[in-house]
Amino acid sequence: MPLQDHPNPQVSRFLQKGFSEITEGIVGKALHALCVKGVIQLSTFYTNTLINMYSKFGSIRHAQHVFDKMLDRNDASWNNMMSGFVRVGWYHEAMKFFCYMFENGVRPSSYVVASLVTACDRSGCMTEGALQIHGYVVKCGFMSNVFVGTSLLHFYGTHGSVSEANKLFEEIEEPNIVSWTSLMVCYADNGHTTEVLNIYRHLRQTALICNENTMATVIRTCGMFGDTTLGYQILGDVVKSGLDTCSVSVANSLISMFGNYDSVDEASRVFNNMKEQDTISWNSIITATAHNGCFEESLGHFFWMRRTHTRTNYITISALLPACGSAQHLKWGKGIHGLIIKSGLESNVCVCNSLLSMYSQAGSPEDAEFVFHTMLERDLISWNSMMASHVEGGKYSHAVRLLIEMLKTRKATNYVTFTTALSACYNLGKLKIAHAFVVHYGLHHNLIIGNTLVTMYGKFGLMAEAQKVCKIMPERDVVTWNALIGGHADNTDPNAALESFNLLRREGLLSNYITIVNLLGACLSPDYLLKHGMPIHAHIVVAGFELNTYVQSSLITMYAQCGNLNASNFIFDVLANKNSSTWNAILSANAHYGPGEEALKFIARMRNDGVDLDQFSFSVALATIGNLTVLDEGQQLHSWIIKLGFESNEYVLNATMDMYGKCGEIDDVFKILPLPKSRSQRSWNILISALARHGFFRQATKAFQEMLDIGLRPDHVTFVSLLSACSHGGLVDEGLAYFSLMTTEFGVPTGIEHCVCIIDLLGRSGRLAEAEAFIDEMPVPPNDLVWRSLLAACKIHGNLELGRKAADHLLELDSSDDSAYVLYSNVCASTQRWGDVEIVRKQMESHSLKKKPACSWIKLKNKVTTFGMGDQFHTQTAQIHAKLEELRKMTREEGYVPDTSYALQDTDEEQKEHNLWNHSERIALAFGLINCPEGSTIRIYKNLRVCGDCHSVFKLVSKIVGRKITVRDSYRFHHFNGGKCSCSDYW
Repeated sequence: MPLQDHPNPQVSRFLQKGFSEITEGIVGKALHALCVKGVIQLSTFYTNTLINMYSKFGSIRHAQHVFDKMLDRNDASWNNMMSGFVRVGWYHEAMKFFCYMFENGVRPSSYVVASLVTACDRSGCMTEGALQIHGYVVKCGFMSNVFVGTSLLHFYGTHGSVSEANKLFEEIEEPNIVSWTSLMVCYADNGHTTEVLNIYRHLRQTALICNENTMATVIRTCGMFGDTTLGYQILGDVVKSGLDTCSVSVANSLISMFGNYDSVDEASRVFNNMKEQDTISWNSIITATAHNGCFEESLGHFFWMRRTHTRTNYITISALLPACGSAQHLKWGKGIHGLIIKSGLESNVCVCNSLLSMYSQAGSPEDAEFVFHTMLERDLISWNSMMASHVEGGKYSHAVRLLIEMLKTRKATNYVTFTTALSACYNLGKLKIAHAFVVHYGLHHNLIIGNTLVTMYGKFGLMAEAQKVCKIMPERDVVTWNALIGGHADNTDPNAALESFNLLRREGLLSNYITIVNLLGACLSPDYLLKHGMPIHAHIVVAGFELNTYVQSSLITMYAQCGNLNASNFIFDVLANKNSSTWNAILSANAHYGPGEEALKFIARMRNDGVDLDQFSFSVALATIGNLTVLDEGQQLHSWIIKLGFESNEYVLNATMDMYGKCGEIDDVFKILPLPKSRSQRSWNILISALARHGFFRQATKAFQEMLDIGLRPDHVTFVSLLSACSHGGLVDEGLAYFSLMTTEFGVPTGIEHCVCIIDLLGRSGRLAEAEAFIDEMPVPPNDLVWRSLLAACKIHGNLELGRKAADHLLELDSSDDSAYVLYSNVCASTQRWGDVEIVRKQMESHSLKKKPACSWIKLKNKVTTFGMGDQFHTQTAQIHAKLEELRKMTREEGYVPDTSYALQDTDEEQKEHNLWNHSERIALAFGLINCPEGSTIRIYKNLRVCGDCHSVFKLVSKIVGRKITVRDSYRFHHFNGGKCSCSDYW
């Protein structure tokens, strides 16, 4: 049968088309066999198409064999062989073949040169070869050739040489749409988004028709640029051309663009309207939904993708994992991790990097570390991600150690590495060293590095250094000035913040909402409201920022900070569109600057109005409950938190622990306390503080050591809690040692709170001379807390002279400070100087000052009952005083002897004892014994420090009646049980 009559069209068209239209390997080999046998004469044309066929099927060795056997070769023979090497990825062989052409005196055509440049581009390791070819191109006059010029352009663009690519483009005589598209890709890949969009606008005015690659590139750029208006304009062009449904690559780019615009519905519409979907389509929609936190949609697309038998790859898995980057979705993430191992993808660096990021975001640093340390191969992203995980988890020392390890292995670093490293600097010394490394590696001119340095120097209060960095930066953007303004705001310098704002405007930069938020944050007192706060508010209205949610929230906070809570409430009430951010702002304003009860009312309003409470809302509410010590409300809110699935959220969990600690339930703190390796720095601080507050001093120091053992660095707050524990526990030597280590070992700067703890530590232990000397040598000026602490110590130890000196300093700071008079009067009373007591009291009267009356309260069945000294106004007064008399007899039988030194009135001993039994905390105790259910803990709260004699009585009563009694005074908790107190009689 003649070939032209064969039923297989591939065979019937052979005589005209040769091997060029063969789509089945077995047919091609059969025809080749006929040629070898001589049935068909193998002409040069047929041989060239045969080389091309074998290359197309990946059989490059067969193609090379056919080429080697050719006696008569033409340009097409050499071109086909060269393109075959490039097609199958044999880039080095392609380069050798190029040299072989020269050896045989064959002048490479422009097509061969273009193919070879493509080979160099794809290999990633033949830069020198490409440069040699570029030289050859210039020598042979191929520069104006559109194919050669375009391939070289693409090569330089891939390697970041934008200026060189631009020069090459200008030398192309008649650039076609492929050339223009290559230039667009070059600009897009190197972050020059504006140039890409300018080229697209130019192309629309020419006769050139944009192809799908062009449209895919410009759409991708729009997604990076964030210009939604332009994105939708380009979408119109795409719809007109019909490429949105018929071109897979264009539709994929649209999905990615809408994903970047946070328009998941639009991305889904494009995806669902596609006539055909490939792996990239599925990866794009999974990325879009995962990026926007649509966990269920991401997972649904993944399962549906597998159901349609579309091939998943490492990109699919890497796209899906971010959707599992939260504590509530971590179990799904671990399931996908299992699938990764089963699929053999655990050796893929990209997948492992995504796993690293997922575990870090989900608050599982141990799993992140496990992934990192079991990776067979790590790239720069792996190291940077692990460092970032340590920084996010507060493990700054781990991050620094990882950087050192990375530098020792001579791994390549980039600006991300050092941006993360700078953020990990937990003291000024480490920051200076990291800054030196930045200079050493030549990254100090990088804009992002410069911005991070400004931020970090501001964090440590070194605004002069921050300004120096800002000044020498070759380029500054709005982020630079925002960091500087934020630094001034954090260091309470509104004048400098406003000056930096003016400099920003002089440089021709436009401020953004972050600029305004930072400016408002600098206004912290009524003095700044008129001079700075209100003018900034006026600028907000003029500049059109008044509708920005973050600006609205910052205005609410600013007015509250400046003492005008009514203005904050007014701004909130007139907002047309309230959201969770503004609700949280007004909630926080009332919690911090108004009655705590009002804040709880806002929580109720949020629930009634259907506002979604977030981690911030719950944290503020829990802090308010802790400050009010209303345990019942705290337990109710905790139940609601569990119901909504927020119980494992790190911020909410920490706030819940703090609430229980402040409400006296130390056991509940331990019930919800995470395992040591899962605790953040904040968790450890709360634990140490709670243990100190409840009298478990040794446990507090032990917790501190455990914190160090797992590699977490203590901060300012850690040492305040730790030194407070030492002070209240009488651990003088330990406290002084910790204070020394704070600066020398951990680089934590000395704050006024630390100094107050040391004065309290020395004062309680009777080392008053050392306390006074410490004040003289303090690195910060002493404030009222310092002198008040010393004055309280003078009362304990009866040091009249030093007490007078401390009281004078207090009154110098504030002549209307009633505590100075009261504490000094108590010092006089403790030394039996009743005449001086009377003089002090008359001085208070002359200044219209009154001593804050002592009161105690107890809560039963959601009702708070308050008692004052010798209270006679309660409906159960007779029963209460009968119970007190009963307790007096029972304690005397147990050996109780009243310590009348705590009765600070000039009366006889009998009256002093009578006064002691009329203290508000004892009346509350009697009421509690009468009304609290049998066996329940009696919880009493007092606004002042508990009396020493009452402390002795409470110990005895806890033993006699067999009840647990908890007293929360202005200093701490006392847990009485079985005749003992948690403070070990040292408070």
